[in-house]
Amino acid sequence: MLAQLGLASRREAEAWIRAGRVTVNGTPATLGLRVRPDDQVRLDGRPVRRHAVPQRRIFMCHRSPGTTLGQPQEESAMASRLPSRAGRRFVAVSPMPRIDGGLELLTSDGELALKLQRAAHHLPSEFSVRLRGELTDAQRQGVMGGVLDRGEELSVASCEAAGGAGANRWYTLIARGGSGKDVRQLFERQGALVSRVLRIRFGPLGLPRHIARGQFRELTPEQTDALIDAGAGSQSSSR
Repeated sequence: MLAQLGLASRREAEAWIRAGRVTVNGTPATLGLRVRPDDQVRLDGRPVRRHAVPQRRIFMCHRSPGTTLGQPQEESAMASRLPSRAGRRFVAVSPMPRIDGGLELLTSDGELALKLQRAAHHLPSEFSVRLRGELTDAQRQGVMGGVLDRGEELSVASCEAAGGAGANRWYTLIARGGSGKDVRQLFERQGALVSRVLRIRFGPLGLPRHIARGQFRELTPEQTDALIDAGAGSQSSSR
């Protein structure tokens, strides 16, 4: 409940409970305790308002490279512009490295963020990668192999040239379960000079062209359901 309200992550909320900072009807809370609508929940003696934050609200953001989103210890400029009624603390789902950007998902529902983070390991994502120069056939085959430094392999569906100007060349890569860090590593392992990685699709969600850098919009209930269903289906099929 505390995580869904956006007050903390599940781990942080559990630490609060263990420390005796949370009470229910005047009694110290215990892990796993179920609360009813009429229960009086307090954190450090202050009432917790449970009706203030709607659940299952997800925001799609177009993050510019060099900025951060939803960092636990740092309130980003993007998160500060989200509706205050949506939550006090936002969590980024499978965030891109700070140097990169593109499509990011933010939610104040900690339980939902955890569910989507698990789904991210199974959902396909699409990335635009800018390189200095072109890949050789051998380098492209190496990227397609999906081998990472830690010995794991990404399931790479495609790696296609997508134009460019001057010495810069763009490639579009589709991989299942790949993070921005993993994608950058795939190319750098082949000796490619990567200057930018942008995520343009996450599962069933594509980054619309009308959302400019630094802008956001809330997912519709239908989009939220489709994202959750896609994540659940991908995890089931991978077992």
